[in-house]
Amino acid sequence: MNAANNCKTLEQIVSANKRIDVVMASLGILVLMVASAMLIGVFVDLLTSGWPRLISSEFYTNFPSRHPEKAGILSAMTGTSLVMLVTAVVAIPLGVAAGLYLEEYAPRNWLTDIIEINVSNLAGVPSIIYGLLALGLFVHTFALGETILTAGLVLALLILPVIIVSTREAVRGIPRDLREAAYGLGADKWQAVRMYVLPAARPGILTGVIVGLARAIGEAAPVITIGALTFIAFLPPSPIQAEAPFINFEWLSSPFTVMPIQLFNWVSRPQAEFHINAAATGVVLMAMTLAMNALAIYIRLRLRRHDR
Repeated sequence: MNAANNCKTLEQIVSANKRIDVVMASLGILVLMVASAMLIGVFVDLLTSGWPRLISSEFYTNFPSRHPEKAGILSAMTGTSLVMLVTAVVAIPLGVAAGLYLEEYAPRNWLTDIIEINVSNLAGVPSIIYGLLALGLFVHTFALGETILTAGLVLALLILPVIIVSTREAVRGIPRDLREAAYGLGADKWQAVRMYVLPAARPGILTGVIVGLARAIGEAAPVITIGALTFIAFLPPSPIQAEAPFINFEWLSSPFTVMPIQLFNWVSRPQAEFHINAAATGVVLMAMTLAMNALAIYIRLRLRRHDR
């Protein structure tokens, strides 16, 4: 009798847990559908409003202008691309290395605990604080000026906590057995991390990188704080040149503007024609973000197939 009662109780518990799983999954799908519908609605609204400018080639090849029908996003689009390049080059190696160190090498003591708490807290700090930090540190102390390099560094600082936390979570999710197997084959600590742990954690790390870069590309407050221009009618020097050594770093010290600042500038204008330009700029910015995310997802899927 007791065995039958226990079996019945176990079945009831399993049945209740399944119902809870169904409810939570349904809620998750509902939230996802609502969020997706809102995003699609915003995108369609911007696309409809900005379509006359989106189909004009001058919108992509012209500089900003007082005349809305002649204004373009060439300088803003170029500035955004170069700033994001600096951000990725600085933030990804530092973030991944810091995450690996904290998870695999750092001793478990009070200092490490303080560092971990601060890294987690920095992920929620308002972006304007990073702009004030960059203004005092990079612009005034290091005298880097209001340049592309400074903008890339401040956005790298902004997304470093996200990459560090995601790297730690991805590495932490790798089974301990994989490390033990590597040690059993004669690998040392670094070989086990480099050849086994890091490749297995790459999909999770790339997810953090995607989230971080997607946040950075839409930030305006930090770059406004360090002195980004709202109107710029020239391009920085090209990073690639025809003569040896074929790589030019002068663009790092050039003034700049970015897409969010250009969008805000046009939205603040009273003329309706500038609002059309702003809507078109929003579509281009969303398209750049989606393209960047799609590229990272494609790389992640390729790495998964390669690992198999």
